[in-house]
Amino acid sequence: MHVSEMAENLKSSEIIKIANQIKEKIKEGKKIHNLTIGDFDPKIFSLPEEFKEEIINAYQKKETNYPPPEGVRELREEISKFLKKKENLEYSPEDIIISGGGRPLIYATYLTTIDKNDKVIYSVPSWNNNHYCHLSGASSTIIKTKPENNFMPTAEEIHANIKGAVLIALCSPLNPTGTIFENEQLKKICDVILEENKKRSTNEKPICLLYDQIYWQLVYEKNKNPNPVSLRPEMKEYTIFIDGMTKAFAATGVRVGWAFGPKKVMNKMKSILSHVGAWAPKAEQIAAANYFKREKNVDQFLNSFKEEIYYRLERFYEGFNDLKKKGYNVDVIQPQASIYLTVKIDLEGQGKLKTNKDVNDYLLEEANIALIPFYCFGAEDSPWYRLSIGTVKKEEIKTILGNLENALKKLK
Repeated sequence: MHVSEMAENLKSSEIIKIANQIKEKIKEGKKIHNLTIGDFDPKIFSLPEEFKEEIINAYQKKETNYPPPEGVRELREEISKFLKKKENLEYSPEDIIISGGGRPLIYATYLTTIDKNDKVIYSVPSWNNNHYCHLSGASSTIIKTKPENNFMPTAEEIHANIKGAVLIALCSPLNPTGTIFENEQLKKICDVILEENKKRSTNEKPICLLYDQIYWQLVYEKNKNPNPVSLRPEMKEYTIFIDGMTKAFAATGVRVGWAFGPKKVMNKMKSILSHVGAWAPKAEQIAAANYFKREKNVDQFLNSFKEEIYYRLERFYEGFNDLKKKGYNVDVIQPQASIYLTVKIDLEGQGKLKTNKDVNDYLLEEANIALIPFYCFGAEDSPWYRLSIGTVKKEEIKTILGNLENALKKLK
């Protein structure tokens, strides 16, 4: 049976391959500490009770027909208010579209802003940009970031590659690292984009910025959380934000995401998403709108949720620093946001461990620990990993770190 060239050459997810490996180990009766999942165990991190109540109420009121293609008006109004209150961003309901989580919105941004073989700039490690480029027929220009920059791309790196580009895909807080842009870093990147767009003639496409900020509400309070439009208001003309409540409200399965940006781009994205039926269910949209009206409940949930997340990230951060002090070849970047910690476990060349995959297999076999290596996010031959705390119980942390130390000892 013939399939399209795009489908034939579409690579499968490396993360799913690791997930299948974990399932096999569990079938064998092994207790695996699964730190790979960019999701939450609902028994540990549950949906806000008030949001759950609103979802049930919406279904009981039979809000089960098609929603408008751009999303329910009440929710877009509440998001507009929420953005103004929390980020001081001025976007009207007409500038906002709702979808079933962030993924359809990212894909629609690619399809709306680029033509086949148009140049897209993104950095690695990062989540799924390689697949979105393949799906949309874009030409990729990849920036390999450095640990000393917290794996965030710099203005200099973007400037060196900007010629001919039509889209730059950035994410902050970044999946997989949990790191964020500092104000000055992001200002300089915005200035590079604005300067390049001023040079372009009216016949040339401007550079658009896809700014994925789905984890922004999970930033440590001590850190500032900049965004392009707050730093440089002129960026409003060129920036498409990807956002939603899937991560910040432990609502990954509820699938309520939104994008906001220039009206023309939003209108075209709405058309694309309506043709593929990628809207969030109407009941969940109405529930989300009603939940956002409960401002006190929203703030209380976010505060307690972040406390639980930060506790876990900090304990793992301390644990990896202790292992480093003991002389093991590990490292860790201080957590800044999201549910991820960036850790280094450099064991290649020790014993039979020749490749990064060998190291990953060894950790799974000897420590019963599953992590996601950065090669799954496009950074080849890297000893760095994403550690997710979304399924971790507090009382397990000591055991996990102990298992890791025992596995490292065996290689000495």
